[in-house]
Amino acid sequence: MAFGTQDDTDDVMNEINMTPLVDVMLVLLIIFMITVPVMKHSVEVDLPRASSQPQDVKPQTVRLSVDAQGQYWWNEAQVRDEDLPRLLRAEAARDPQPELHIRGDKSVRYERVAQAMAAAQQAGLRRIGFVTEPKAP
Repeated sequence: MAFGTQDDTDDVMNEINMTPLVDVMLVLLIIFMITVPVMKHSVEVDLPRASSQPQDVKPQTVRLSVDAQGQYWWNEAQVRDEDLPRLLRAEAARDPQPELHIRGDKSVRYERVAQAMAAAQQAGLRRIGFVTEPKAP
């Protein structure tokens, strides 16, 4: 054996090795043979036909504002303190019940906002939220 000569073992292989390809194909065949009967196994149900419209009834929003002087505003209309419980009870009786958004001025006493919230809870309103302004960066 000489080091400078080229022998037959260094020849380029011209054939494609088919064994890994056949192995992959057999595995895929087995997987499909197992999964296809499972996919076809379902209960045949003849569903009735009906034409109905989906109801997208969103609850109305009621805005209750408390200004800097402590006065109540119901959807931009001024309300007296004695009329507020009556308005809240009327809204609580509606179906679907509206959302109550309370907007309190930052300089108003918290007592006025707490009174409005307590009156809303006593009236039976379940969805009460507070509206605030985002803090400037």
